[in-house]
Amino acid sequence: MLQNPIKNSSEENTHLRDNHQRGTVGAFLQENIATGSSLSIVSAYFTIYAFAKLKSKLINIDGMRFLFGEPHFIKSIDPSKTEIKAFRIEEDGLKRLKDSLQQSPIAKDCADWIKQKVQIKSIRQSNFLHGKMYLMNNNDAALLGSSNFTLRGLGFSNTPNIELNLIIDNEQDRRDLKAWFDALWDDEKWVKDVTADVLEYLEQLYLPTAPELVYYKTLYHLFKQFLEEQANTGILEARTHFYETQIWNKLYDFQQDGVKSALAKLDKHNGCIIADSVGLGKTFEALAIIKHFESLNYNVLVLCPKKLRQNWTQYNNTSDKRNPFTQDRFRYTVLSHTDLSRDSGKVGDIDLKTINWGAFDLVVIDESHNFRNNTADKKDEFGLVIRKSRYNRLLDDILKKEGVAKTKVLLLSATPVNTDLKDLRNQLAFFTEGQDNAFQESLGIQSIKSTLDNTQKYFKEWAERSGARHKNVLLEKLGSDFFKLLDELTIARSRKHIEQYYQATIAELGDFPKRLPPIAIFSEIDIQKQFLSYQALNEMISKYKLAVFNPSAYVRAEYQDHYKIKQSKQQEHYLIGMMKVNFLKRLESAVYAFALTMERTVTKIEALEKKITRFKTAQSENPSFDFAELNPETLDDEELKEALQMGQKLVFKFADLDVDAWLADLREDKVQLQLLHDAAKAITIERDAKLVKLKELIANKVAHPTTNKDDKANRKILVFTAFADTAIYLYKALETWATKALSVNIAMVSGHTHKTTLGKHDFEDILMHFSPRSKERELFDNIDKSQEIDLLIATDCISEGQNLQDCDYLINYDIHWNPVRIIQRFGRIDRLNSRNQTVQLVNFWPTEDLDDYINLKDRVEARMALVDIAGTSKDNLLTPEEAQEEISFRDQQLKRLKTEILDLEDFDEGVTLNEFTLDDFRVELRHYLEQRQLEQVPYGLYAIVPPYHDNNWQISPGVIFCLEYKPKPFTQKKDKSENINPLQPFFLVYVLDNGSVKYNFTRPKETLLIFQKLCVGKTEAYQDLCRLFDRETKEGASMGFYNDLLAEAVASIVRLFKNRHSGNLFAGRGGKLLDTQQQIKDSDSEDFELISWLVIKSADN
Repeated sequence: MLQNPIKNSSEENTHLRDNHQRGTVGAFLQENIATGSSLSIVSAYFTIYAFAKLKSKLINIDGMRFLFGEPHFIKSIDPSKTEIKAFRIEEDGLKRLKDSLQQSPIAKDCADWIKQKVQIKSIRQSNFLHGKMYLMNNNDAALLGSSNFTLRGLGFSNTPNIELNLIIDNEQDRRDLKAWFDALWDDEKWVKDVTADVLEYLEQLYLPTAPELVYYKTLYHLFKQFLEEQANTGILEARTHFYETQIWNKLYDFQQDGVKSALAKLDKHNGCIIADSVGLGKTFEALAIIKHFESLNYNVLVLCPKKLRQNWTQYNNTSDKRNPFTQDRFRYTVLSHTDLSRDSGKVGDIDLKTINWGAFDLVVIDESHNFRNNTADKKDEFGLVIRKSRYNRLLDDILKKEGVAKTKVLLLSATPVNTDLKDLRNQLAFFTEGQDNAFQESLGIQSIKSTLDNTQKYFKEWAERSGARHKNVLLEKLGSDFFKLLDELTIARSRKHIEQYYQATIAELGDFPKRLPPIAIFSEIDIQKQFLSYQALNEMISKYKLAVFNPSAYVRAEYQDHYKIKQSKQQEHYLIGMMKVNFLKRLESAVYAFALTMERTVTKIEALEKKITRFKTAQSENPSFDFAELNPETLDDEELKEALQMGQKLVFKFADLDVDAWLADLREDKVQLQLLHDAAKAITIERDAKLVKLKELIANKVAHPTTNKDDKANRKILVFTAFADTAIYLYKALETWATKALSVNIAMVSGHTHKTTLGKHDFEDILMHFSPRSKERELFDNIDKSQEIDLLIATDCISEGQNLQDCDYLINYDIHWNPVRIIQRFGRIDRLNSRNQTVQLVNFWPTEDLDDYINLKDRVEARMALVDIAGTSKDNLLTPEEAQEEISFRDQQLKRLKTEILDLEDFDEGVTLNEFTLDDFRVELRHYLEQRQLEQVPYGLYAIVPPYHDNNWQISPGVIFCLEYKPKPFTQKKDKSENINPLQPFFLVYVLDNGSVKYNFTRPKETLLIFQKLCVGKTEAYQDLCRLFDRETKEGASMGFYNDLLAEAVASIVRLFKNRHSGNLFAGRGGKLLDTQQQIKDSDSEDFELISWLVIKSADN
């Protein structure tokens, strides 16, 4: 325990007053202030609580002159951190926290007293007058020293300051003090009258307060440091050139705010993830960020999927008529993701053999989720790198630099996390150059890996809970380091966010198009109903051996150890399961695609039969079989392609195999598959029931077009399929019919093949003719603008990054088994600034009973294959059982798509990325501060609002407290307790009237949303509620009920803080014991300061 350095000394034997062993200043004043006294005081602070302690004496004086020793106004946030201070009428460090609930009546009494008996002036210059003085009865008693007119300064608090004051007992000295004070008081060069200003300040404490002011005052304290940091970076300065650029002025308000936030994150952390939902314009936000850094002479590299390269190159080409930003003269370099794994060749004018990979200062990665896997380099048998993976090329050659400024990285992805937080860690490694402790100093995060691993563990435990799973249980478990990590590094806005925060922008653009309920189509395969049902076909396929993909089953016993047979059998077992699932996927897509797959598989079997036969004839020939030569049909099947990239790659010697048994099984498979092929081949275009239904939908849309906001008929239809074979089939089947019978142009795009009846067979031209408004076709010369493409068939080569909002009708001809892909597809037409009134989604389902569909044994097993095959990775966090849970959840979301249109954030059960970012509120505060300042708004301010209930909100009576923890002595060093409380040193707690805590400090987003809902736009106090509150509390004199709620709020903070601190110690290698000062203990209630409180009160109480 800290020892008192002041030795015992009798108050009677000394003229010193130190508020400890030598008496208090407050006792001196109480002894010497008499009825009719005249007081002269110099102090840096004046507080209403000090007045309350001396009220019985002060109300009977004749008058007081009070001189503030420091200027009392701060006009705005002071980014230069000058030493200008604000006067405080309330108390900084209260004797009792509960006193702050009663400051309203105290402030009223104080104001009435000032009006009658006090004149207040302030020194004009900061740091000019340092002494404190108390002079009474003109010159009968005086004290000179260090004590301010506060509870601690006068010695009235339980933990008073140690002061140094001297009683002036010499009459000549007192006359000199009075003369000095009189001269300074009357000198307008040095002082000015501020009585009216102080009274105006006090009015804020006792007059009914507008809820909106209390809300923004709360935000001001929570995010003041953030705004100061932004001001220090110069990002918010009126950079004339940047704010005059074409790209900046093209952005909507929400995009400009996103750019400002991203620039701040890039400046502070060298990285930022923009994870806005599809259709909100991430590309334009990135272009503005690029322009900012290009103006600072940064070399910028943009990495994007190959299919999106044209989206970026059009903006850095001043001769491209599609480029609306020619005056900005972008000069960034564009490469495809796949170019990173190439050592030679050219991309436009860029020679990959000679490119200086380390020359870039900013790297922008579009669709960054493609880098979620840390793929290893390809090595030879001696372990030497043959070809670098694109992940390692980016990390090692572009980002890691010795002795120079770090490369900044901007990631763009609506889905940065797939099923595992390892996805996020691999992308964050680009910000940190792979250093796990990179955020130790800036964020207090000891280990990024530990933070994300622990979070993944908590998600798992929460998901495994029986019964209802409540989000608050999960959020109480999640470490605040995870919250801090996402809040500091990500920007995640949804469509709902834009509708809520940017209503002016929505009004300007005419709102998002209305989403019509999805249409579910269940179609037969064969009009004549002679082909097997989906279920029957599945049962047949499940019995097939598919021996062509299972060589390990035929390894002779004596060679099984050599081939690590257990591991290879498992890999092939899952591969066969996935191949069977691929058969079903192809059948779901089109019977034509299924027939092609059967034909190709039979061809593979026949080729292998020939090899085996030649081996049996001449064993010196074809001595081995390379499994990779099979080249299973992976085109358009991402899961199958990923599975084949994992696991061991084996070469089998025919001599080590039972080739006779293998040959027999191959022949049996061939017969069965040939029968299926022949049956599928017999279904002509005319017999294809699904195609017939598609034609009905197309014909109906063309005959009954919708009308957009410009009163133009819209006949456009976008048909998505997972397979290029299906896309080609549909184009051939529909081309003549569409052009002749319907008089519409048709086109098809896939990864490798493009067809159209209008213009060139070129990918970009086709999209421009299909969506001429969004693709700005009017800017091009020498192109037919009299016609458009109204029917487009496409694979998922355009499911990301494309703006095709001229269309308002989208058909999923087959349902992608990843429901996120369905939402991404719909995002091509469901976009901001659409001219369409509505958008329609149509889904073809393989069977009406989706439970049967999603529970197919082979389907489930095959999807689990990815997990098990990847299980050799030590960082793999999902067991097969956990993967099953993830699959089940995704399937439930798939079922919801029958009747709902979901947003991407709906695919995260429990919590979403945007629940861990508070940028919404920072931006809101920044806009508010453009209109008024909040520095002079008092602490402890409160407002009274009614509860609110509707379908989305259940806000019950209670109090939201905002508290600041300021232990004495208080230091400004980095606070490791941020790992426990995301808003450290501030705590938000919502306590209901029954004393239960609705939201504790682990739920700042939810609490602020409630605060916002109840307060924004409420610029006048609820007078009736205020009068009711005053009656019930006897004008603030009887605050027991609210004192009890405040006590419960503080107790809940202490309890939960201790629990989370204990949990952090055992959460992994990042767990650290907090310094003693940073720990919150049961006895620390005096170290909390009340910033604001919102009373949610029913008029019926």
